[in-house]
Amino acid sequence: MTTLALGPSWLDANHLIDTFGPWGVMAIVFAESGLLIGFFLPGDSLLFTTGLLITTDQLSTELWLMCLGIVAAAILGDQVGYLFGRKVGPSLFRRPDSKFFKQENVEKAHEFFEKHGPKSLVLARFVPVVRTFTPIIAGVSRMNYRSFLIFNIIGGVLWGAGVTVLGALLGKTAFVRDNIEAMLVGIVLISVIPIVIEYLKARRQGKKAAAAAPPMGGTGPQAPQAPVQRGRHAKR
Repeated sequence: MTTLALGPSWLDANHLIDTFGPWGVMAIVFAESGLLIGFFLPGDSLLFTTGLLITTDQLSTELWLMCLGIVAAAILGDQVGYLFGRKVGPSLFRRPDSKFFKQENVEKAHEFFEKHGPKSLVLARFVPVVRTFTPIIAGVSRMNYRSFLIFNIIGGVLWGAGVTVLGALLGKTAFVRDNIEAMLVGIVLISVIPIVIEYLKARRQGKKAAAAAPPMGGTGPQAPQAPVQRGRHAKR
């Protein structure tokens, strides 16, 4: 199998699987799902390649067992991220001028979850980098834990098992095996579609809000001011 030249060779999915095996795959999924240090790790390409290697007998493990381990790692990783954000996160956002975090980001994250609901946890699974920080922000925003748990499981199953099984199914065709690099590039491009859609929606809503806002300088109605009381003539 050729090496995908999208980054350092040690981050290549095939190299990671050959070096660390199934346990390494689960460890990477766990780290990328909720640890701050895991945002740069490969996710979609790793799962797709894992399924492909299993179906071509290059990785000696059962597909169902691998999927079970990946789903468990994904769910547990998000749990750790949520608990970290809930327990430690607020202190990171306390200073508005913090180097990495700002208090306004907590408010924006809370508004995001209020607006999009639990589905944001499922969508984030398929977006690189975003899936690492989403459970942490959910914890910081103190999202309802029961809702978080339910949709964490749904997202973990759809992403963890879904992408792995997709790699196994498509890996049976000669075209996919002969064009694995193009397939992995396509997966990366597809995975960023949700965030592009959200960006365009936010941009469109921002333009509408700007157009509806009253012009600067205030020709619109002003709030009434309280009467000014002066000296001995003030009412008692």
